[in-house]
Amino acid sequence: MAENSIIAIGRQFGSGGHEVGRRIAAELGLKLYDKELLKTVAEQSNICEQVLQDYDEKPTNSLLYSIVMDVYPSMNYVGNTLSQQVYQAQYETIRRLGEKGGCVIVGRAADYILRDNPRLTSVFIHSSMRFRLDRVMEFEHIDENKAKDMILKADKKRASFYNFQTEKKWGAASSYNLSLDTSDIGIDGCVRMIELYLEQKKKGQHKSQN
Repeated sequence: MAENSIIAIGRQFGSGGHEVGRRIAAELGLKLYDKELLKTVAEQSNICEQVLQDYDEKPTNSLLYSIVMDVYPSMNYVGNTLSQQVYQAQYETIRRLGEKGGCVIVGRAADYILRDNPRLTSVFIHSSMRFRLDRVMEFEHIDENKAKDMILKADKKRASFYNFQTEKKWGAASSYNLSLDTSDIGIDGCVRMIELYLEQKKKGQHKSQN
């Protein structure tokens, strides 16, 4: 089952969500899509990768577009704004990935886009502010004030994007199958918990079929 699993990972900035995704993908032999997703979208659309990066995980500004996507989630709709077109291109690419083999997708509301896929397991990675500050300061080589500003802005952008595009709330435990704290159990602990969840999910599915 693991080789066909789709794992969608939401994450707080600085919590190590990308690293969790990278490691679980390596453990299970799955393709990882984070920034790599933008390249895939660019290859399958007429939108250049730089534009995709500029609009990455930012909410569109059209209420009509949101309504249309809720009513007709699979239609090939191209909105009037570039941000709408970027979201639609990402949406279609993620849907196509979900129709193929297993993979790990970080962010981009993939858990919502693939919510009707039985192979999906959705995970939210979070951690304490102290843990996140230390990581961001180390990787970005900045002081604590700048790190905190970066964290707050990134989380606000991700929450706005997710809450706008979905019927769920970003970071709420009820929005995901698993909610894991890297400051409590570490990156490796989160990877192990995801593996255990997949194992139990497989057992549960076998029982329901018998």
